[in-house]
Amino acid sequence: MCGIVAASGASDLRDVLLTGLKRLEYRGYDSAGLSMQTEDGSISRWRVPGKVDGLEAVVGRSSTGITGIAHTRWATHGKPNESNAHPHRAGRVHLVHNGIIENYKILRGELLEAGRSFSSETDTEVVAHLLDQALESGQDPEDALLGVLDRLQGAFAFAAIIEGDCDVLLGARRGAPLIAARGGGAGFLASDIMAINGLVDEVIYLEEGDAVIVRSDRVKVFDASGNPVHRRHVPPPGSIALAEKGNHRHFMQKEIYEQPEVVGRTVSAYVDAVATQVLQRDGIDFSGVSRLLIVGCGTAYYAGQVAEYWFEDIAGLPVEVDIASEFRYRNPAFMPGDCAMFISQSGETADTLEAMRMCKAAGLTTIALVNTQHSSMARAADIVAPTLAGPEVGVASTKAFTCQLAALASLAVLAGVQRGHLDAEAEALRVAELLALPGLMIGALKSENQIEALAADLSHAPIVLYLGRREFFPLALEGALKLKEISYIHAEGYAAGELKHGPIALIEDDVAVVVIAPNDKLFTKTRSSIQEVLARGARVIAITDGAGAAELSEEVNSIVMMPEMAGAMTAPIVAAVSVQLLAYHVAVNKGTDADQPRNLAKSVTVE
Repeated sequence: MCGIVAASGASDLRDVLLTGLKRLEYRGYDSAGLSMQTEDGSISRWRVPGKVDGLEAVVGRSSTGITGIAHTRWATHGKPNESNAHPHRAGRVHLVHNGIIENYKILRGELLEAGRSFSSETDTEVVAHLLDQALESGQDPEDALLGVLDRLQGAFAFAAIIEGDCDVLLGARRGAPLIAARGGGAGFLASDIMAINGLVDEVIYLEEGDAVIVRSDRVKVFDASGNPVHRRHVPPPGSIALAEKGNHRHFMQKEIYEQPEVVGRTVSAYVDAVATQVLQRDGIDFSGVSRLLIVGCGTAYYAGQVAEYWFEDIAGLPVEVDIASEFRYRNPAFMPGDCAMFISQSGETADTLEAMRMCKAAGLTTIALVNTQHSSMARAADIVAPTLAGPEVGVASTKAFTCQLAALASLAVLAGVQRGHLDAEAEALRVAELLALPGLMIGALKSENQIEALAADLSHAPIVLYLGRREFFPLALEGALKLKEISYIHAEGYAAGELKHGPIALIEDDVAVVVIAPNDKLFTKTRSSIQEVLARGARVIAITDGAGAAELSEEVNSIVMMPEMAGAMTAPIVAAVSVQLLAYHVAVNKGTDADQPRNLAKSVTVE
């Protein structure tokens, strides 16, 4: 979740870039850098580890240019030092980048064989070399940009300038934000409108997969297929709230779309993408833990329930998951070797905080898995495990939930390594699954139009049941919670195997059932549950993958497609996107406030 700002033709270019970076510094502050090109085509570059203030100190007051790019970094590949700081340079190309290039190792190997040399540990430098290689072969900037994009896998946004081409900015976005804009005779690119608000007259919110070439007098956009396309030019937002919302109707929708980026950022804090290893974390040693207690409320509780399957499957670590408001009052019996983890987006959840204090008083090691690292829980815990979702405005948690899952999955892999349940090869496979998450979540977002169409019918259902097995059972609970939170439809989640033990009595004509049914080892049993509710008049929506869809296409009423996944561990995180979009569009169809549902607050800081 890095910050990008770029400009062509802007007066006071140095100040434009530095001011933009300061506005974006919340997105990362491991290092900062900028490159500026003068009228003679030469480019100067400055980079520093640390914050933007340090960069400002080394960029001379008299330094200027006509085209430039700048970046504030949250490290994903490589240590946060000067050589890994952006912009990266390869030949004529200077480039800044946000996100993860999943296939960078393969591309790097090809470039090394072609005689290219690298000066950093980052995946970003690969993109700069590919662009320079294409330009060196005689391609123009447009063909070079589109050709390189065809070779990249992952979730990313980038901006680049070319030595000798004084008026061009190259940009692209896939799963990470990037906007283009114009104003005052200049062209701009930025990862957030706040970087350039006040400088521009019109904004172009690039769509998923878009590439863009910006000059001071025009903007040319290409869609994901490489075809020139017109995107709406809209006035810049008149308030900070609107600026943050961008071209999305609600914060909730925007935050659903931010998930590939922030989940990638969270994963990068827990794994070494270069070595395909999970990172050891200070103070966390699961090797001697006899039982892991996981405590949370609402969505955080469901994240813990998903993680129970991971820790037990991957690490052989017994897990007990509790609702904080029950745990703190039931006088739990602790055992030697217990470790307690507490999950909270805000780090201020009253019941969870009190449960943590109770465990600390009993002498347990406490871990706070929080999105706010200076919160009460973070200060009180023995160990802090961060989630890096950034600010979440919508009351119904979306990106905070998937970042919690990403962090928990990473910690489960760490536990598997520390407890001797994963050898180096198995560890590398698990880490590869985690690194693939942003790209898979982009694939899940592509079902939004289909989900929106389904939501119109679902919004009239008197009751909606969600079914799932294993780790998809707590995801069914989360799906039901999301729907009831923002659409006010009565919804319940159940383990699919529990149908015959009572819930099937609710099934009658017009009851809607959402079944999370990827084609996994329990698919046949889940399919039996689907047939049981169909036989009693339910309308069934199946969230499944290609193989599951082939089996169910003649049976269920509707199918929401999940992307194909190489590993099952991360499937609940990817499926969460579909569950969230379904709840969101039902709420929009009903006309309820998706961002601020009735009777609810973002952070429950009182009992």
